[in-house]
Amino acid sequence: MRKIIIAGLAAGFVLLILSVLGLYTTIWLFPGIAVQYFDPAFDSESGKVMLYYLHPFVISLALSWFWSRFKGVLAGSFITRGIEFGLIYTLIAALPMMLLIYSAMNVSLTIVSTWFVLALVQGVVAGLVFEKLNP
Repeated sequence: MRKIIIAGLAAGFVLLILSVLGLYTTIWLFPGIAVQYFDPAFDSESGKVMLYYLHPFVISLALSWFWSRFKGVLAGSFITRGIEFGLIYTLIAALPMMLLIYSAMNVSLTIVSTWFVLALVQGVVAGLVFEKLNP
């Protein structure tokens, strides 16, 4: 259990840094996408904005537990296992959620696509961290 928590928290810190860097990179490279976040559907003024910074830790702890249960099935090198883990997570969890969000909310396909890419990056990076800390 200790390895799961340590690997999960380590991945959480890495994912938090990547999330913040990704946010600023999106604003800088794709200002048209960033403008969409000023829509009233996105509430950045309330105290709920702190959940944005909590999300990497929630997802990484959940994925760390999943990794500990599933790592024996993955074969290949360090990179291969990390990428495969990220792809599995993305296809099982993120893709269906993105389809649901796109079909039910007034958000653009561009926004949902960026969220999908973020989920893929999170899964792969978390898989690489777990492979290193909890092989």
